[in-house]
Amino acid sequence: MAEHEAELLAALSVLPDFAGLSAGEARITRLGGLTNLVHRVEVRGQAVIVRIPGSGTEAYIDRRVEIANARAAHRAGVAPEVIWADATTGVMITRALPGITTMTPDLFRSHPGAPARAGVALGHLHRSGQIFDFRFELFTMIEDYLALLATKTVSLPEGYGAVVAEAAPVKAALAAHPARLAPCHCDPLCENFLDDGARMWIVDWEYSGMNDPLWDLGDLAVEAGMDAAQQDALLQAYFGRPPTPAEQGRVVIYKAMCDLLWTLWGLIQHADGNPADDFRAYAFARFARCKALMQNADFAAHLAAVRAG
Repeated sequence: MAEHEAELLAALSVLPDFAGLSAGEARITRLGGLTNLVHRVEVRGQAVIVRIPGSGTEAYIDRRVEIANARAAHRAGVAPEVIWADATTGVMITRALPGITTMTPDLFRSHPGAPARAGVALGHLHRSGQIFDFRFELFTMIEDYLALLATKTVSLPEGYGAVVAEAAPVKAALAAHPARLAPCHCDPLCENFLDDGARMWIVDWEYSGMNDPLWDLGDLAVEAGMDAAQQDALLQAYFGRPPTPAEQGRVVIYKAMCDLLWTLWGLIQHADGNPADDFRAYAFARFARCKALMQNADFAAHLAAVRAG
C-alpha cells in the first residue's frame, strides 16, 4: 500500500463517485507541500487533489475560513473547484487541473511570460468582487505569531524586536493612505502558482483574506527572487500600465514586511519539528533579507513615496 493510501481512500470514500474504494485501485502521486500532505489521485476516470493538513497547523490556520475563500477564489476564476472539504479535519479535495506545471523560482525565470501571467491572475482575483472571510492584518499577525512562539522553545533571531520597532514608520505610512481591501492570497509561494502556458492558476488558500492587494505582488516578487525586469513585467501586467511611485513603494515595503512576518512562521515550523525543511535556517535567512532591504538607501525613498500617497 502506498504511503498514506488508507487516509486518502478514507477521505475520498465520502464522495459517491469514490464509494467503496479498495487498496491499489487508485494511482497516487505525492506532491510538494511544506506543512501538509498533498497528493494527486487518479481513480475511476477522474483526477483529484487530496490535501491532508499537517500536524499542528490547527493552531494558526482556520480551516473554515480557508474553505470559504478557496470556493470564492474558484468563483473568481483563478482556482480549481473544491469538490469536498471538512472544516473540522481540514481535509480538502479539489479538481486536478490538466496540463499544468507547478512553479518554482527557477521556472518563473525560465518560463517566458510567467511573471506577467501571474500578474494577470492576481489582478483577476483582486478585482473579482469576491469577499474573503478574515482580515489579513500584517502587524496583528506578527503579534499573534510572537505570542504563539512564546509558548514554544525557540529563540528569535538577534535584533528581531529592534527591526519590528524600526518598522513603525512603515506601519504609519501604510495607515496614512489605507488601501482598498481586496481578496488576496497572502502567501504567494511560487509553488502555489500552476502554469498551463496560457494562464496561471493559484492554489492553497490557508492564509488568504481581505488585504492590501499589493502585498501579494511584493510577496511573490520575493518568493520568486524576481529581478527588476521580472518585477516590472509582473506589475505592468497587473496594472496594465507602469506603477506609480506610491504603488511601487508599497510593493517594495511589502517585500521587506513579508520576510519579517514569515520569519516567525518559519520559527513556528522549526519549533513544531516540521521535517519538510531546515526551518531555522529558512527563518534566519528571511530575517537577514528583511534587514538588508530596510537598510538599503532606496528603501527610505520608497517609504517617502508611500507616505506622500
